[in-house]
Amino acid sequence: MKTVISLTAALLMAPVAYGAVSPQEAARLGADLTPLGGEKAGNADGTIPAWTGGLKSAADAGFPNYHSGDHHPDPYAADKPLFTITAANMAQYTARLTEGHKALFKTYPDYKMIVYQTRRSAAAPEHVYEATRRNAVSGRLVPDGNGITGALGGVPFPIPQSGVEIYWNHVTRWRGLAAALEVGQAPLTASGSFTLVNFKEEFYFQYYEPGMTEAKMNNILLYFTQETTAPARLAGEILLVQETLDQSKENRRAWVYNPGQRRVRRAPNVAFDNPGTNADNLRTADQFDMYNGSPQRYDWTIVGKKEMYVPYNAYRLQDPKIKYSDMLHKNHLNQDLARYELHRVWVVDSKLKPGQSHLYSRRTLYVDEDSWQILAVDCYDARGQLYRVQEGHAMNYYDLPSLWTTLELVMDLSNGRYLALGLQNEEPKSYNFDIKRSPEDYQPSMLERRGIR
Repeated sequence: MKTVISLTAALLMAPVAYGAVSPQEAARLGADLTPLGGEKAGNADGTIPAWTGGLKSAADAGFPNYHSGDHHPDPYAADKPLFTITAANMAQYTARLTEGHKALFKTYPDYKMIVYQTRRSAAAPEHVYEATRRNAVSGRLVPDGNGITGALGGVPFPIPQSGVEIYWNHVTRWRGLAAALEVGQAPLTASGSFTLVNFKEEFYFQYYEPGMTEAKMNNILLYFTQETTAPARLAGEILLVQETLDQSKENRRAWVYNPGQRRVRRAPNVAFDNPGTNADNLRTADQFDMYNGSPQRYDWTIVGKKEMYVPYNAYRLQDPKIKYSDMLHKNHLNQDLARYELHRVWVVDSKLKPGQSHLYSRRTLYVDEDSWQILAVDCYDARGQLYRVQEGHAMNYYDLPSLWTTLELVMDLSNGRYLALGLQNEEPKSYNFDIKRSPEDYQPSMLERRGIR
């Protein structure tokens, strides 16, 4: 625990820095730090174990015959709960609960968190580790923090010195080079009913393309498409995003194909607090993937590193034997299916800058030290009151490997509604990480050719 406290104290006392650390500091990666920058050691009382490499392959997870694209069997299915946190006993655990989770206990008497043994399953390929070591001494923020330079193919700031660096670690974390998925999204009413929205999504993350250089990237971090396939009244709309690496040079590029008009138009509003696609106003555009896009409207502060109960190893939430109706209950997820573990997370505050506007005046991020995946977010309204709570139920896609969400939730404390994103259970396949893509596949001219009506 002394290591955690001393590291946090040093960070809080240090001036905000713009990037690279010394070679001596970088040498800690793979030594006392994991290759991505987490603390390799366990905690003092042994409730968080040492990181020993995570799940590096399907065989390592115990499933040597796993086929890429199938739903992922749970390597920890035999684990038994350690204890359950409820509204009645939450006071015992309050120091390790997010503000959002505390609010959920107070708002919904039936809410609970079932806590399991901590499994540090996060892993990434060796080429990501190698690039992260290089980035540690070369990666830098651009002067206003609204982009990065000098980093490719790995985490840009594995030993972060400012809150916005941790944000960029999340944005650039490893999720494969390219992937495709058929996925569901459910905006739930306060009574628990919903109409499922289905999408075909895919991305090409050219930041991770072997041999890539910043010059070749043309300032594009990744390409993303999202086609609405159901219900019929929404089907045919296609969103294309070209996410920029240095957003101080150019904002995100986005286009939408409208099937009714049969034309492609620029979509500059696919950003910040504009409504998310077909989400029934339950999330903002920048809440997809927990938090995305330009960080420019906020001031970013590292609060510290803490041991928190967070969603982790959520394999049951993509189990094809479980139906969406069994999983999505009134006001919140069926918590009997959710798994929480004790992990060290970076706690980062983003507070709206004076003169800037956004639906959320402040957001507190809880970021996994082993993967840089955001696992929870507390979202505050203009009055400074807790408004919405996000959870990122993550698991290791061990065929890559990569720790990434299988389900994301945005829960509105003001009205009992919530949004579930990334639903995979009833879809025929999980992520297909074997697709081959290039920038030519993600140009506006391609949208009209893909239009279905």
